[in-house]
Amino acid sequence: MEDGIFKGLKVLDCASFIAAPAAATVLSDFGADVIKIEPPGAGDPYRNLPNLPGYPRSEHNYAWMMESRNKKSLALDLAKPEGQAVLYRLVAESDVFITNFPPPVRARLKMAYNDLAPLNDRLIYACFTGYGDRGAEADKPGFDSTAWWARSGMMDLVRADDDTTPARSVAGMGDHPCAMALYGAIVTALYKRERTGKGSQVKSNLMANGVWASSVLAQAKLVGATFEKRRPRERALNALANHYRCRDGRWIMLSLLAEDRQWPILARCIGREELADDARFAAKAGRHARSLELIAILDDAFAQRDLAEWRTLLDGKGLVFGFVGILDDIPNDRQMIDNDVLVPFEDSDIMTINSPIWIDGTRKKKPRLPPGIGQHSDEILRDAGFDDEAIAALRAAGAVA
Repeated sequence: MEDGIFKGLKVLDCASFIAAPAAATVLSDFGADVIKIEPPGAGDPYRNLPNLPGYPRSEHNYAWMMESRNKKSLALDLAKPEGQAVLYRLVAESDVFITNFPPPVRARLKMAYNDLAPLNDRLIYACFTGYGDRGAEADKPGFDSTAWWARSGMMDLVRADDDTTPARSVAGMGDHPCAMALYGAIVTALYKRERTGKGSQVKSNLMANGVWASSVLAQAKLVGATFEKRRPRERALNALANHYRCRDGRWIMLSLLAEDRQWPILARCIGREELADDARFAAKAGRHARSLELIAILDDAFAQRDLAEWRTLLDGKGLVFGFVGILDDIPNDRQMIDNDVLVPFEDSDIMTINSPIWIDGTRKKKPRLPPGIGQHSDEILRDAGFDDEAIAALRAAGAVA
């Protein structure tokens, strides 16, 4: 399908920052027509993210490029009755409405589910929150750093050992997985609509997705499992499921779960064939009992070559390993390019990151660069039936820009 599975699907992205708008981005990748609704003037506050202290500097608004590709921008003041009237007309002819405004804001702007559902009984109303829409924290703002990363236990768990400080998150690391959950909810509701003819309200939140991401250990806690303290790398219980620093400072990560078969191969690769038959390490029980000793040996071995050399030596030997990637690797990662993980913008040599799903028999839209604030306001309003006089009146009222 050249035009995408969702050709003709009309989506209103009335959200800010990452998780909810990114779900709309995935819909747009598969052909949906997405209108980004943002305030006149400054637009979505997310546009300003790269200007905050500590973020990389660039002539390109990389954050906005990622979340708002393919979309059209309507600058609409939803605090004004005239702006709300425009929204209602758009909702009446749309398929999906996406928002992450807190419940009190949705109520104040008259865009809660009960406000919009009567306008269109086929509407999928997708709302995303920090902590869910019930309970004492329902109205509490949340970011992926607080509600996904910190609240879920991952911030505490993902650190080198118990003596180091909790690990900080990086921008969007929870928001983008959460976007896929919201996308899945929307698509499930669209399937339900195909069967019933009726729309639905769908929900997801950062906290729920965070606990889902950490659910193996969270489930262990729920059944009363006994936990051990997290051990530092140098004292890992299994030397063959550990990471090692190479000569150039890069890290390689072994994950040799089929130890009995893979240990002799690794011993040959590091030039220490004798270790395969060494009484200390020949059997799995010995390797585990003397893991600290084996870690020290592997530390010394991996420090003799650069990461690129180790990848060449180990690839194709049936050994499961990875390496700690750095951002400098990504632009020229051949495997990512060959698998369309990285794709170029339309009419540009700038690359962007593809949404992580593919469906045989359909092509994703070639990503278009994101819109300026209100770039498509007139076009969107005309398509919704507003004539030039009505558009001028909206502008005079300050409802549209």
